[in-house]
Amino acid sequence: MDNSGGTSANIQASLAGRYATALFELALDAKAIDAVEKSMGAIAQAVSESADLKALTSNPVLSRTDAKKAIAAVAKAMKLDTLTAKTLGVLADNRRLSETSSVARAFSTLAAAHRGEVTAEVTSAHALSAAQTKALLATLKTRVGSNVAIQTKVDPSLLGGLTVRIGSQMIDNSIKTRLNTLANQMKG
Repeated sequence: MDNSGGTSANIQASLAGRYATALFELALDAKAIDAVEKSMGAIAQAVSESADLKALTSNPVLSRTDAKKAIAAVAKAMKLDTLTAKTLGVLADNRRLSETSSVARAFSTLAAAHRGEVTAEVTSAHALSAAQTKALLATLKTRVGSNVAIQTKVDPSLLGGLTVRIGSQMIDNSIKTRLNTLANQMKG
């Protein structure tokens, strides 16, 4: 990998990161990084949106065999690429399906670093429109000085605004934080 040495070392420090790193190396060899990134993103989004899938990935009572069969059926139904489907099977075998979203985020970070991009984790109160995402990308590219890939998450508790995390740097422009700051100032 090119400039992703530091990123890779940080990611490998976590459990999900080790799975993501192994998957990334397989995807790199198979020239399937884009396909795997798309599939991992799709399964992570499905886990966040589907109560049934979330229950499948977090059910400690479900046997490994049943979990593996169920996740294989999900992978087939979603038409996920082969490497992603196999990785989900390994996660099921190791009772780590709960790490699916974390593996997807770590994989996306590795793929972005491989492309020479910086990854920004953006959390907003509501899903960003295409125009908002485009404007945010342009602003972040100017601020960071390189291409930026965005991983989005919705957290209604922010009330409005958004938070952006790029590596260890955090930009918090949420209404929730502003209200908390104002409340603390008024107490002062």
